[in-house]
Amino acid sequence: MTHPVLAVIPARGGSKRLPGKNVMPFRGRPMIAHTIEAARASGRFGRIVVSTDDAAIARTAAEAGVEVPFLRAVHADDHAPVSAATIAAVEQATAHFGETYGTVVQLMPNCPLREAGALGEMLDAFEGGGHDFMISAFRFSWMNPWWAVTLDAAGHPTRLFPEVGDSRSQDLAPLYCPSGAVWIARWPALREAGTFYGPGHVFHDIGWERAVDIDDREDLAFAEAVAVARAARAGAH
Repeated sequence: MTHPVLAVIPARGGSKRLPGKNVMPFRGRPMIAHTIEAARASGRFGRIVVSTDDAAIARTAAEAGVEVPFLRAVHADDHAPVSAATIAAVEQATAHFGETYGTVVQLMPNCPLREAGALGEMLDAFEGGGHDFMISAFRFSWMNPWWAVTLDAAGHPTRLFPEVGDSRSQDLAPLYCPSGAVWIARWPALREAGTFYGPGHVFHDIGWERAVDIDDREDLAFAEAVAVARAARAGAH
């Protein structure tokens, strides 16, 4: 039996910057529940699994309505690449369910503002684009990374992009940043490359609000503020 699209939500326990972030409350529900809800509501996945090494995360995910058929056997420390953990989860799912998968979608649980619509849009773009790898991204907006500098101990700046010199910001090309919200790959290509940043990978702009990653308390406060503003806009229509 073949399921063309498998969603993997890699949710490691033991976060150091924001302990317990995957199950901490966000807008009245555990953080991971927002990702699970978006995946289920999209209707685009033959199967959704959570890959975790943590029993509390497994219980929370199961309560939110997805399968946690196994705990993560490898790549559970904070040095392991998330792509490696997802690849291992696909292999575990293949063995456990006796299924094969054509497309794998990795959904990080610390991106609670990414909703079902973003998943559908990216999958449509992926399926219509002929690429093996697609990674969600957002365009820098209110800040201009072209002016980025590093500082020495005395506060003296060194430009990262000295070539732009005195160029006006409106004359510079837009810059984009990857987000962990949605990563998509053809399974055979992902298995061979060992990373979603495989040959010919492309970025897809999902907008900065959907792309917010929560890794520390400042990110959490920012995401909560964005969620409140978004809810207020929705209520005004």
